[in-house]
Parts: sequence; C-alpha cells; structure tokens
Amino acid sequence: MQISRRTDAVLLLVALVWGSSYLAAKTATAALPVMAVLFARYAISALACGGLVATRRSGRRWTRDEVRAGSLLGCTQAAVLVLETYGVAHTSAANAGLIISLTIVLTPVLDRAGGRGLPWRFFLAAGLCVLAVGLLTSSTGLHAPRLGDVLVLAAAVVRAGHVALVGRLTAGRSMDPLRLTTVQTVLGSVLFLAPAAGHLPELARSGAGTWGQLVYLALFCSVFAFVAQTWAVQGTSASRASLLLGTEPIWAVAVGISLGGERLTPWATLGAVLMIAGTYWGQAIERTHRTTAGTVQDGAASPEPADEGRRTLSPT
Repeated sequence: MQISRRTDAVLLLVALVWGSSYLAAKTATAALPVMAVLFARYAISALACGGLVATRRSGRRWTRDEVRAGSLLGCTQAAVLVLETYGVAHTSAANAGLIISLTIVLTPVLDRAGGRGLPWRFFLAAGLCVLAVGLLTSSTGLHAPRLGDVLVLAAAVVRAGHVALVGRLTAGRSMDPLRLTTVQTVLGSVLFLAPAAGHLPELARSGAGTWGQLVYLALFCSVFAFVAQTWAVQGTSASRASLLLGTEPIWAVAVGISLGGERLTPWATLGAVLMIAGTYWGQAIERTHRTTAGTVQDGAASPEPADEGRRTLSPT
C-alpha cells in the first residue's frame, strides 16, 4: 500500500510539473526571445541526460535504431515546442494547458490511420473537446481566435503525430528511452543554436529569476518528469497511470490562476470543464476499446503495456 501511494504521488507530481510548465514558459518568454528560451531548455536538458547516461553502467552500446529514431523524434518534438512556446507567449497558461490536452483524443485517431475501428462514442468525446476549444478561444465574446490559441492548437495536432510516431518507431525494437531522449535533446540544442545565436549575450545577462525558469523547464519539466514517469508506470496499471497523468490540464489551470494571476470568464470556465470531461471520456473509451481489441485478438485477456499509460501525453 505504501509503494502504491508513493507511485500515485510521483505520477501526480509529474502531472503537476507538466501543468506548471506553461506558466514557466510564459514567464521565461516575457524576458527572453522564444528561440533563446528553447535553446537554453534543450541545452540544459541535453547536459543532464548526457550525464545520466554516462553515469549508468549498462555496458550496452548505442544502437542505430536509437540514433535514427531519436533524430526523427527530435525533429518532431522540436516542432511541438516551437509552436507550444510561441503559443503560450501569446495566450494564457491556463488556455495553453487545456488546449494542448486535445492530444489525448487526437493521438488515437492518428495512431489508427484515421481512427478506423474506434467507437462512435469516441468521436462524440472528441467533438466535445472541439466545442471546448471554441469556448476557450472566444471566452470574451465572438471574435477571431487569438494567435496564441491557434499556435497551441497546432502544437496539439503535431504533438499527437509525434506520440503516434513514437509508438511506430519503437514497436518491437529494443531501445533505451533515456538514450532516445538524449538524442532528441542534443539534436534540439543543435537545431536552436543558430536561431538563438544572436540572443546568446542577452541570455547570458539574464537575471536569476529567468535562469530559474529555464532550469525548471529543463531539469524538472523535461528530465525529472521523464525519469519519474518511467519509474512510476512500472509500479502501477496503465489505466491508473493514465488517469493520474491526465490531471495535467487541471494543474495548468490551477497554477495559471493561483500563481499567474489569470482569470477565466464564465464561458472559458465552461470550456475548461468540457475539455477536461471530454478528454477523460475519450481516454476511457479508447483504453477500453484497445483492451477489448487486444483480448479478442489474443483469444484471452492480456495486460496492457506499461508505456501505454502515457502514450497520449508525450513528455516535453
């Protein structure tokens, strides 16, 4: 029971950290250009991941699959963070955390080549999420969606494709998740070095508060969250892990309001409620469908893979 409670606490902490990342990114981009923030986040993460890999004594060499898959996933992950970070710079942290949770219902559709075989109820849940996005983006009355909301929505679509790609590239292959992450962070550092080069003096002169946000994004929202999530999902069921990690948008709203001083209008509050309800509903339907399909295919019930608990919410 103590181990179970400890695992649940770690998963909730991961969800809290990921939920708080939107306010941290918004604060950092208020002091620095987006490209400088992204380069610093990737570079610090790469150093930390490289150090973790170097201190392990696995004795196993890097494989070509790890380098190739990590390089491709590094490109798609970089695209997600570009859209997400530019988006959160032009919208509220609460909105960003809620809209990005569309990934939960978009991933199964992309992962199953257009959603073939998914129950019709799943698309009702997805439609509920779309309605929620409409309420969030026009919470102060009918108007064109804000640039930040559109960018975060695009980030959710690309992020869903990224998560689906993770499943396809790693299926049936023996790959070290930490090494995959290391390749992605190193590649991201290289990709963002040139765009951020002109802002490096500005980055170096940043104050302690800004550097604190950057270190938090890199070490806690990326490295710690990834390692903690990997450890925790090994000690619980996929369904329970998915439920706890799915509280990320709730934490994003709570942190945005309590620490960021943000406010939700009545329409935006309704949108937030519908988004959380829709994503949880869609997640439950997809999980049940996947479990049932696996049972029918195998002729008997089989346990879900541990990594499925986070398939729909890729670490960033």
